Amino acid sequence: MKIPVKLRSYTMMIALLASPVLAEPPQKIRIAVLEFELKDTTLAPAIPAEIARTASIKPLLEQELKRLGYEIIAVARSDQQKANAGVGYLFDHPDIAARLGRAYHTDYVIVGRLHKPSFLFFYLMAHLIETDKAEWVGNYVAEVKGGEKQLILKGVESLAARLDQTLNRRQPQDRQHR
Repeated sequence: MKIPVKLRSYTMMIALLASPVLAEPPQKIRIAVLEFELKDTTLAPAIPAEIARTASIKPLLEQELKRLGYEIIAVARSDQQKANAGVGYLFDHPDIAARLGRAYHTDYVIVGRLHKPSFLFFYLMAHLIETDKAEWVGNYVAEVKGGEKQLILKGVESLAARLDQTLNRRQPQDRQHR
């Protein structure tokens, strides 16, 4: 039995369109992690060790998110400083953080804080902001007891896992990739 030419061409076209080889690969979610700020309310605030600890959070979180498959977009420190009108400003203003993220063509921005109310523990706090909507998608807190590097890393891993859960729950149509 001979198959009509028109039917063969339709069949071939359907097979090609359905082929995963020709389908557009899924784009990675683009995330900017801003420098974490230190909010130290202890009796000896902002000592060099706390400033160094706070500075270590961003690269640890970026590394963990990269490992989870996200594309990390670097934001120039000078741009973050220009957008930040004062301590806590970007943390409290998702619209301004989102504008900064949009300038770098990101899908999300993470704004964080190391809040230290005691010498015994501190909180890693993060806001996940969707840049297109300029709104918080999630707020996360990880308590870290002690200051050893391994404990800090565990706190960062906890934040990253919770961020990943939120991002994986979001429907693809909620995100517009560039």
